[in-house]
Amino acid sequence: MELFLMQLLNGINIGAIYALIALGYTMVYGIAKLINFAHGEIIMVGSYTMFICIATFDLPVVLSIIITILACALLGVVIEKLAYKPLRNASRISLLITAIGMSYLLQSVFQLIFSANSKTFPQVINVSNVEIFNVTVSGNQIVTLFVAIFLMIVLDLFVRKTKTGKSMRAVSEDSGAAQLMGINVNRTISITFSIGSALAAVAGILYSSSYPLINPFMGSTIGIKAFTAAVIGGIGIIPGAVLGGFILGIIESLSKAYISSQLYDAIVFSTLILTLVFKPSGLLAKHKKEKV
Repeated sequence: MELFLMQLLNGINIGAIYALIALGYTMVYGIAKLINFAHGEIIMVGSYTMFICIATFDLPVVLSIIITILACALLGVVIEKLAYKPLRNASRISLLITAIGMSYLLQSVFQLIFSANSKTFPQVINVSNVEIFNVTVSGNQIVTLFVAIFLMIVLDLFVRKTKTGKSMRAVSEDSGAAQLMGINVNRTISITFSIGSALAAVAGILYSSSYPLINPFMGSTIGIKAFTAAVIGGIGIIPGAVLGGFILGIIESLSKAYISSQLYDAIVFSTLILTLVFKPSGLLAKHKKEKV
């Protein structure tokens, strides 16, 4: 029972990180109808930015976190303006290829700057461990879960209650009609990219705090798993991204403990295949009737 609780907590921990990343995927897809495969590299950029702030410039942790979030949010906007905006009316395959190309570009740039060797991420979370039912819960796990839940609640309130959030929902429903109603579609999409990238920065910091080795390729696997979580929950649906992230994290952790530590990735992606076979639009997706 103690082993099960330990693995469940580990699954919730990594699931919270996947959920934060999946929110970026699902927001961008829901509003811009774009699968941003460079999103995983934003996580990597966030980890390296935090590393530079602390290890090189010896800045305080709080200031380093703020700089990291702002840098990643700005990078997300720049990528959208330079790579995606000119292709907004292009075919889906063109956008997809561009996103993959941007992903490899960021990997290559950081490999040239920092080399392919892994670097040790500094300790930024100093919270004492807690005992729950004879199971030790690390400070990293506690902070990760609370930060993730807090940001998810804030994002949900932002999208539902603020004027910008309502604009985002309007653009998601019908960008043409939203533009006719006076909504600045370009600005709304840029804000979406900045929020998604800021969440990726936080996820990068939390992930690197739990698994303190960073390299230029770390974002690929995390990004693909978070995208898988978004698809399982229902791509374009914010609650679906959260649900998919926690489901995927728990499946991954329990698979490592009880099935195989070598095959857990195969089990995770098998979950995606089963979801696409039996529930192609995701667990929380709703069928919409369209009048012709």
